[in-house]
Amino acid sequence: MRPVPASPAFSPASLCDRTPHVAPERLVRAMVPPPRFDAVRFTTYVPDPNQPSQAEAVTALSAFAAGLDGAAGGGRGQGQGKRRWFGRKPGATAGPRGVYLDGGYGVGKTHLLASLWHATPAAPEQKAFGTFVELTNLVGALGFQQTVQTLGGHRLLCVDEFELDDPGDTVLVSSLLSRLVEAGVALAATSNTLPGKLGEGRFAAADFMREIQGLSARFRPLRIDGEDYRHRGLPEAPPPLTTEQVTRAAHATDAASLDDFPALLAHLPTVHPSRYGALTEGLRVACFTDVGPVPDQSTALRLVVLADRLYDREIPVLASGLPFDRLFGEEMLNGGYRKKYFRAISRLTALARDAKSLLAE
Repeated sequence: MRPVPASPAFSPASLCDRTPHVAPERLVRAMVPPPRFDAVRFTTYVPDPNQPSQAEAVTALSAFAAGLDGAAGGGRGQGQGKRRWFGRKPGATAGPRGVYLDGGYGVGKTHLLASLWHATPAAPEQKAFGTFVELTNLVGALGFQQTVQTLGGHRLLCVDEFELDDPGDTVLVSSLLSRLVEAGVALAATSNTLPGKLGEGRFAAADFMREIQGLSARFRPLRIDGEDYRHRGLPEAPPPLTTEQVTRAAHATDAASLDDFPALLAHLPTVHPSRYGALTEGLRVACFTDVGPVPDQSTALRLVVLADRLYDREIPVLASGLPFDRLFGEEMLNGGYRKKYFRAISRLTALARDAKSLLAE
């Protein structure tokens, strides 16, 4: 049982008590860069001088955005409003319809993708930004045809964390992007894997690989090399706190949540991942006690989504128990989803650093 301060200043919320409902219309309105990336621009991205591919990516993406200036956008029907891609002239042989940022976690891919969204000369309602999971959730909420109609009038669709974990989703998104390309929508995506390698190590079905290969042809890959900027030159992650420290901080901080970590993991399957953003709404800090190993892969993948939403919204994390680099077992870190798990560790570690100042408040 967690000790409660004698005179708590605030009463923390519990994520386990939240079961948010998100209307389909809200999913569409929410397809903008998350709060962490509100102010990012190409000019705020600082390329590593030891990694030329980073500066090259900025140049290529700036040209991509400039090429969308004056392009036919919202309101066009399918097959209309075809555009020029990287200087492609009308009537030229069809080639890649988008740009694909490939690189390890923490090299600034999302920063660049959000900068592209901001730099594209179009009204916010004519461009969309979301994760792969959010895109599939949108199709689930609106239906395939309605999603095509809704996004088909956009000038640009940015898809972050494009990792194909399910063959059904692969077919779905491949079909969706093909329809959007036909409607003249520009595509941009990020992933930790080159397009032609998506799904490798996870599924080997011939039909699945055919879909992957067809999808990869839609993009021009841009490789971004580098080390994880979230830990570049920084000290090691702060050690876990005691349960008393976490509890005290939660009760001393306005808009905090406080949850027993095993209970939170048990609660996550009751909330659809598309609602994890709403689950964290209004929080200033998330506090977890008794952090321990994630028991299974299904739970682990849900935790990855929660970590992404916390990171996107810049919500610091205070935790007791095991350090975050021991969340996922050896088998998970060596399996097909390992890049997702390493990304979650990286982001949760960064959020733990962000929360350090709260202990002094």
